[in-house]
Amino acid sequence: MRTAHGTFSLAGHTVHRVDFAPETFTDADLLWLPHHEKFSHAASKRKAEHLAGRIAAAHALKAHGITAVPGTGSSGEPLWPAGFSGSISHTSRCALAVVATNALTGIDCEIMLPAGEAEEIKDGIIGPDEEPLLRAAALPFALALTLAFSAKESLFKALYPAVGEMMGFDCARVTALDDESLTLALTRPLAGFGEGFTFRLPWLREDTMLIALLHSAPAASR
Repeated sequence: MRTAHGTFSLAGHTVHRVDFAPETFTDADLLWLPHHEKFSHAASKRKAEHLAGRIAAAHALKAHGITAVPGTGSSGEPLWPAGFSGSISHTSRCALAVVATNALTGIDCEIMLPAGEAEEIKDGIIGPDEEPLLRAAALPFALALTLAFSAKESLFKALYPAVGEMMGFDCARVTALDDESLTLALTRPLAGFGEGFTFRLPWLREDTMLIALLHSAPAASR
């Protein structure tokens, strides 16, 4: 599969990016993965996206002096080497990965929702107390809603290793949004953090792609 690797900085953290051409993917490419058997029956699109994500993750780990490819847990989550945390996200042609030590880490990239679709699905992403805040932001509502989705996904990826189960979008609510960051507050205790604990997630936009990043110290109880 044809790929190109690069890096960029988001709020002082290095993000590894792999742009890939899924139409060039072949099943032989998947053999690069130690866990390739787990994806032998997946659709070609899924294989290409997973491979690109693991390539980005391998680059991120290499920057820390680790030669490894994260495995895959029972729910599809990346399994990072001891002492490391990380996160992977992808669109249909771009994969991102970030790795850290002694930190909660979550990243998510999304293609901005069309305006009509944003109006149709908003109730599944935000609550009635969040909608006025997003509409009052100096951003198009579709962009703000996509950011809310991406930020919550980033948070859930970061907390999943401690929570161990899927979390609904009602587990956190948007409390602030500007042109640099979005703030989420937990609506219930999760992973050692109490209800109301806030996380600030920097974000950036690249054409139609939105990227949100969570990088935070673990809870004291963990």
